[in-house]
Amino acid sequence: MARKPTVYDVAREADVSIATVSRVLRTPEKVRPETRQTVLKAINLLGYLPSGSARSLAARRTNTIGLFLPNIDQLDQISDFELVTEDAADIVVDPPHAQENNLDSLYFDEVLRGCELESWRQGLSLMVSIGLKGKDGDIPQLINSMSEKVDGLIVLARSVPDNVLAFLRKRLPVVIIANAAISQESEFDLVRVSNRKGMYALVRHLFEKHQVRRMAYIAGTDDSPDNGKRYEGFCEGLRSEGLEPSASPIYRGQFSQSVAYQIATSLARQGTLPQALVCANDQMALGVLRALSDAGISVPDQVIVTGFDGIKEAAVSQPRLTTVRQPMVDLGRAAVSTLVRRLGSPEDPPISTELPVKVQLRESCEGTMI
Repeated sequence: MARKPTVYDVAREADVSIATVSRVLRTPEKVRPETRQTVLKAINLLGYLPSGSARSLAARRTNTIGLFLPNIDQLDQISDFELVTEDAADIVVDPPHAQENNLDSLYFDEVLRGCELESWRQGLSLMVSIGLKGKDGDIPQLINSMSEKVDGLIVLARSVPDNVLAFLRKRLPVVIIANAAISQESEFDLVRVSNRKGMYALVRHLFEKHQVRRMAYIAGTDDSPDNGKRYEGFCEGLRSEGLEPSASPIYRGQFSQSVAYQIATSLARQGTLPQALVCANDQMALGVLRALSDAGISVPDQVIVTGFDGIKEAAVSQPRLTTVRQPMVDLGRAAVSTLVRRLGSPEDPPISTELPVKVQLRESCEGTMI
């Protein structure tokens, strides 16, 4: 194992004194910005962890794991957990008065709950950080406040900048939830859902049960790997019916309910609505439903609307939203289980776990349901 860098190495790399390195770590606001940035670059390059933290990690396990959640402003029963994976997405009909078991809160809340449940079962404490900004100046605080206190980290894709992830990976096991960038797939343990298969199954349903020939896709953010996989499934579904994806419009909804509302409103005014609007997440689909209602467009009689995720609002919208439901709680539980396995076998190659999804049929696609 390579020798761990020391404060002396950082000082030498940055061409500053050891005292300056210490001030950057402890009171960065008291160091000139140019010098601070030079030291931070050296820390990042070397993967340096303050010696007190390193001694703590080497001496014993903390029995605590960390979870990073995105800054929300930037994104608009306990039993032994058995990981089950499947090759295809299931399709289930959801009667109007069915009991919702897994939609108690929004996506991040459910993932967090899953992490909490599995951490409890494993006898671990869970430390949660929300709103990591990911700027260079945050790296020392990140190290001092989290790395010295946890045995490993779980992060949601895109919640931590790539340079910070690469930095953390030098010191701690890291598990990524949701599809990661291709460059990260061979470096990190991943836990994700069958985004491509789920969207493909949904599109096939629209063809086979509703004879839809004209559909449009409302996409999420361009930098979202999940969005990319879902669009792959959409295109694959079109090609399976002999249709070219280029013939189906794609609109940039940015995973935003308000942006999707504006898109649907514009389409309704122009009279260019397709037979089906397929949305990359539920939030956008809910915005579409509201826009069509305001425009006097009947769903699904005039336009079918579908989402993806399975958040609680999808089960109570008017009409209720057909969606691809992902197992959000199980994502959190699987992430903790994967991290525990990594802590026990740190030299094993990275693993990727894909959880199955279900197409949840409701009135926004099926009409009146008994």
